[in-house]
Amino acid sequence: CKEPGRYQKNLPKSSVVICFHNEAWSVLLRTVHSVIDRSPPELLHEVVLVDDFSDMDHLKKQLEDYWSNEPKVKIIRAPKRIGLIRARLLGYEHASGEVLTYLDSHCECTTGWLEPLLDRIARNSTTVVCPVIDVIDDTSLAYIYHDSAGVNVGGFDWNLQFNWHAVPQHEKKRHSNTAEPVWSPTMAGGLFSINREFFEKLGTYDDGFDIWGGENLELSFKTWMCGGTLEIVPCSHVGHIFRKRSPYKWRKGVNVLRRNSVRLAEVWLDDYAKYYYQRIGNDKGDFGDISGRVSLRENLGCKNFQWYLDNIYPELFIPGDAVANGEIRNLGYGGKTCLDSPARKSDMHKPLGLYPCHRQGGNQIANPDSGSCLDGVSAPDNLNNPVGVWPCHQQGGNQFWLYSKTGEIRRDEGCLDYSGAEVILYPCHGSKGNQYWEYDHEAKTLRHGSSDKCLTINASKTKIVMEHCNSNLAHQRWEMENYDRSKMA
Repeated sequence: CKEPGRYQKNLPKSSVVICFHNEAWSVLLRTVHSVIDRSPPELLHEVVLVDDFSDMDHLKKQLEDYWSNEPKVKIIRAPKRIGLIRARLLGYEHASGEVLTYLDSHCECTTGWLEPLLDRIARNSTTVVCPVIDVIDDTSLAYIYHDSAGVNVGGFDWNLQFNWHAVPQHEKKRHSNTAEPVWSPTMAGGLFSINREFFEKLGTYDDGFDIWGGENLELSFKTWMCGGTLEIVPCSHVGHIFRKRSPYKWRKGVNVLRRNSVRLAEVWLDDYAKYYYQRIGNDKGDFGDISGRVSLRENLGCKNFQWYLDNIYPELFIPGDAVANGEIRNLGYGGKTCLDSPARKSDMHKPLGLYPCHRQGGNQIANPDSGSCLDGVSAPDNLNNPVGVWPCHQQGGNQFWLYSKTGEIRRDEGCLDYSGAEVILYPCHGSKGNQYWEYDHEAKTLRHGSSDKCLTINASKTKIVMEHCNSNLAHQRWEMENYDRSKMA
């Protein structure tokens, strides 16, 4: 990264746009000072601070007085609460640099962070670049440096949630060393640089998106599909405080994240949108007018989503390849309980459960005699947490499962795994073993390959256990929704 002559001379200047709402004084100053102090003056065009209607006193006159003698800092005030996406658009309207660099308001830029980003854009103005995101501890505020050799790239699941995963082998083969920029299917969205004209060509952000959520995937998809490239640049490091809660107050009666995601799916996912809709019980709700965004895609001559999956994200599991999808309902004890799993990455490796079947997709597969469904909370944080049984709710979410041709019962990148103790969600490894389940469609049993035991619920209908197979036991029988035996061929 420090090799002489690595970066071009005469790099473009960047406006750095930082949006904030009620940010802590020291955290905001740390962010802005790191930008000013660690960016070459000739490359930093300006710092645009966008105040999304903060009501804390230190963010009013005190902030203006503090920066009054710094000509490169300007403060823009939203006249009302507009949310992160529209605040970024407001910053875009007031920024005049050739390149726009967006940062969250709780960051720290390291020495040499800006040059590697601008160099990639100077070489190709349709390249969108992201730094490596290091962690700033949210308690001690200590900066935790992340070595470039362990860089991850962005992905997504069929809940249209962003996730991180390892650089795939086909991408590693393109590079001779770990300092080279890597292609990323998606971006996290908070920290990136983009050529202003290319951002305009792509239609900036969808102004029909509300508050935040989904805008990072929309920009990622259209970058790739409409002639651009999305990269993570290992030579650029920016620290970030990952907050445990959102500062945004959601409007009552409106599922903002779902509305944004439906707009995203309708415009960019083509026929693959159905896999997201399965997760939300096909309840699209009111997602507004998308005709302008559809016209944008047509006018840009963008590639289809099939091209994106084939060429940019071939490792993504496609639900349409699954033999069954939906709830796994237990047929014992009234048939009202579904297999259910945890939802956050922090809950992975915990046991499965049974919940009342809810008929809304998400996490469930049903047991016909009990009315219980195999249910598991779906976010990557829940890997390694127990999978359980809960009343089947038919709403997707934690009770939406996929049964693959290779015998996996999966939720996106998490698979049902049994190694002799609890049945848990564990990152899918594709090697069968503890993750191989044989479903007998006639007997309705789920036999675990390596233990030769069957998935069962206990007498209290609260716990998943593994017992010797006996198809006469109703609480050992399971109904997989949308099972299609022909796909096993």
